[in-house]
Amino acid sequence: MQIGSLIQRSAQQFKDAPCLIENDRVVSFEQFDELTNRVANGLLNAGLNKGDRVGVLLPNGIDCLVAYYGIAKAGLVRVQLNTRETAENHRYKLQDSECRAWIFEEAIPDIALEMEFDMASLQEMMLTGDPAPCLVDRSLDAPFRIGYTGGTTGQPKGVTLVTRGELTELLSFLSDLVPNLQQGDSFLHAAPIAHASGAFFLPALVRGACSVVLKKFSPQAFIELAEAKQTKMTFLVPTMLAMILEEESLDKADLHFKRICYGASPISPSLLQRAEHYFGRVFSQCYGQAESPMVITYLTPEDHDRVGSCGRPFSCVEAAIFDDDDKPLPIGEIGEIVCRGPQTMAYYWNRPEATEKAFRNGWLHTGDIGYMDADGFFYILDRKNDLLISGGFNVYPREVEDALLSYDGVIEAAVIGLPDEKWGDRVHAVVATRENIDPEKVLSHSKTLLANFKAPKSIEVWPSLPKSAANKILRREIRDQIINREKNNSTHMSVEL
Repeated sequence: MQIGSLIQRSAQQFKDAPCLIENDRVVSFEQFDELTNRVANGLLNAGLNKGDRVGVLLPNGIDCLVAYYGIAKAGLVRVQLNTRETAENHRYKLQDSECRAWIFEEAIPDIALEMEFDMASLQEMMLTGDPAPCLVDRSLDAPFRIGYTGGTTGQPKGVTLVTRGELTELLSFLSDLVPNLQQGDSFLHAAPIAHASGAFFLPALVRGACSVVLKKFSPQAFIELAEAKQTKMTFLVPTMLAMILEEESLDKADLHFKRICYGASPISPSLLQRAEHYFGRVFSQCYGQAESPMVITYLTPEDHDRVGSCGRPFSCVEAAIFDDDDKPLPIGEIGEIVCRGPQTMAYYWNRPEATEKAFRNGWLHTGDIGYMDADGFFYILDRKNDLLISGGFNVYPREVEDALLSYDGVIEAAVIGLPDEKWGDRVHAVVATRENIDPEKVLSHSKTLLANFKAPKSIEVWPSLPKSAANKILRREIRDQIINREKNNSTHMSVEL
């Protein structure tokens, strides 16, 4: 089965029904099939060959998805770039993946590939390219696309994903995560298609659902579009959900979501409680990472009483908890979450040693610390690299952040360890708030919920916290800023207790 075959079959089944909507532009399933054929043939006629890498740097929109799946039909390998990242990030990924070509909206200085396609070139292909069916066959285990890790602990690594994994992700979504997705539904893509939201396009396509694309997210724009199109499903990262709940117009909006998926970063129990109070019990969580995109565990709406859980493994996934010697741990014991199955990456691009380390003993080592309960539900405590040791005790930043976020008025929180002769890691909190609040009261509140050694020793208030292109709060960047900051030039309110 080729991904392009799914597009052809959807065109045959759903014909002129709307497949994609962006503002006033509507593309049917038949038109999407034709547009991707035109782009696929255009890229091959330009001199690209099966297996060549093609970078794509386009904003959320119909054209982005046409480029993605034109590349797929042509047997080329997509290297997706996120418009929220820097020019330096883009240069690195294009060079590291050895791209022969790239498709972009805006050129970036000092990037000169063999072939370049700007928006005018892409639109020309969509208008005049050969509409004949194009479906270059590739092995299920040959590279389909290359994603990149977040690079939070070093240079991002290219993650080689194959067709077998793409199909596994598709089936996992349809069977476990969004089994109620059906023909006539509409899915609102508000998060970056170049990141997690793009994973929901194929499930919508296969089921005959319409994908409604929001080019640039804002809480107000999300609410207005969701109401105007009466969208039934969406994917959000917790930061976006928090922003939506803060938007004044939400109370007057007439929204009818039957499923809201979330993931990419942890959600605090207090945020989830507020979200369910407004939207109802419609939330599904998916836990994955670049090396196992979106598919390790999932938590259904019915199981959200299990506070802090990321759910059970997807039907196609085997997961476990290992100790530092790669031995399975019993129920309730804390260790590293590992998984295996057809959904994982094939390998890191041009990094055999890193691949071998990640797949020790045949299991993908996620780098996430957690445990499994007696019913098979998994719980993530934190990233292995983010663990703090304060006064000889292990402190998981996420647990402390959840305590801070439970204080009314705290919107964002990050907990880091600062070098300290006495404590080793001095637990320090940085928060962003809805209004002027007393940070001392926030600290006092956290101490009622945490063991003394886990509670922050100090706190400061920032207008907002730095985030990655995937809207994940960047603890490392916050820590670096604080350590490098000249004390006399501090512009942030800080309190120590």
